[in-house]
Amino acid sequence: MKNKQLKMRISERRLNKIRLYAAHADKTLTQVLEELIDSLPTIERGNSSSTNIAD
Repeated sequence: MKNKQLKMRISERRLNKIRLYAAHADKTLTQVLEELIDSLPTIERGNSSSTNIAD
């Protein structure tokens, strides 16, 4: 698996919240975000949704 970078803008309040959670859970920010992303439901391609999801 090739790793990619994600750069995003986030409020200081949200950044502090996720940092605090990661420290409490003894995890990195990357681990917390990956677990959150993995918990999202899988969207099946080819449905009638108007949302386009890029690879």
